[in-house]
Amino acid sequence: VQLQASGGGLAQPGGSLRLSCAASGSIFSLNVMGWYRLAPGKQRELVATITNSGSRNYADSVKGRFTISRDNAKNMVYLQMNSLKPEDTAVYYCKIDLINRGVINAYWGQGTEVTVSS
Repeated sequence: VQLQASGGGLAQPGGSLRLSCAASGSIFSLNVMGWYRLAPGKQRELVATITNSGSRNYADSVKGRFTISRDNAKNMVYLQMNSLKPEDTAVYYCKIDLINRGVINAYWGQGTEVTVSS
């Protein structure tokens, strides 16, 4: 399984960016896709996740500003980021948890950098 993330870049405070992540390989129908981020000097944190049935979970810091979505037919996951703040600056990683017979296997993408600065 491979994940390819894209869409990072530079945005001004209050601006928007959209991240995309494409998963390829043997993708089981039961899975969770999500975005995590790693900021300088901080630990990696969960940003948002979405199950194959569409249940979403967000970090409190991004609720109301970020929206996660997915296209199951294309094995894609997206993160729409609005009202960006400087503290959103980080490398963003997509992840997929494949669930098969009670066993969870996790795969990570390579990361895409997001910088929020004026």
